Amino acid sequence: MKNSEPKLPAGPAFARLVEIMQRLRAPGGCPWDREQSFDTIKPYLLEEAYEVMDAIDGKDWEGLSEELGDLLLQPVFFAQMAAEEGKFDIADSLNAINSKLIRRHPHVFGTGDAKTAEDVKRRWDEIKADEKPRPKGLLTGVSRSTPALVEAQQIASKAAGAGFDWENIGQVYEKLAEELAELRQAQNEEIEGEIGDLLFVIVNLARFLRVDPEQALRKTNAKFRRRFAHVEAGLAALGKTPEQATIEEMETLWQEAKRHD
Repeated sequence: MKNSEPKLPAGPAFARLVEIMQRLRAPGGCPWDREQSFDTIKPYLLEEAYEVMDAIDGKDWEGLSEELGDLLLQPVFFAQMAAEEGKFDIADSLNAINSKLIRRHPHVFGTGDAKTAEDVKRRWDEIKADEKPRPKGLLTGVSRSTPALVEAQQIASKAAGAGFDWENIGQVYEKLAEELAELRQAQNEEIEGEIGDLLFVIVNLARFLRVDPEQALRKTNAKFRRRFAHVEAGLAALGKTPEQATIEEMETLWQEAKRHD
């Protein structure tokens, strides 16, 4: 059931969210919210981010509006817990990102010049490097806590930016064939490592082709779900479940689903 909260402009609406979070965490507030910690809330941040991506992939704009609200709750929740411990508050986070955006866009807010997206990216990286001392290792700044596919993409991009890269996409295809051959020859405990090597090369192939591998895989997952749902519906019309059907029956329905994509 929808509540009676008035629709406010962005600024007051955000302030209202902060106020609600403070109330939920205060004595006499919500028992569940009050017992949460940084570690217990952390998984929800990733979950809400993926739900936002699902809404974008499905072009569900009403759903996206709601999911973005759910995602916005997460930094407010984290900041409230930090404020309670005297570390920082949400205003510190907002002021930090505002200052960062202005500082890293001198072509908009200052006297800098950038005519292309590539110019902007290069200048952004230069300003970022000046702001923060370069870590001892080039890959130190790549988080180990991100999904493995995203981590691989960032690692490969960092290494390529330093000149450790193939000269052309043809060499990447050759490396892909090499890794496939090694996988075919792999034995027992070697298989996992060879699968990892193969996936890493595919991430690099996606980089050369300017494709986001995470998004590509998410779209393929969605496509598989859609087609398999068609298979299940077709089998149900025959009074069967997938477990009761033959592979030939499922393949026929699968090809039918492909034709309807």
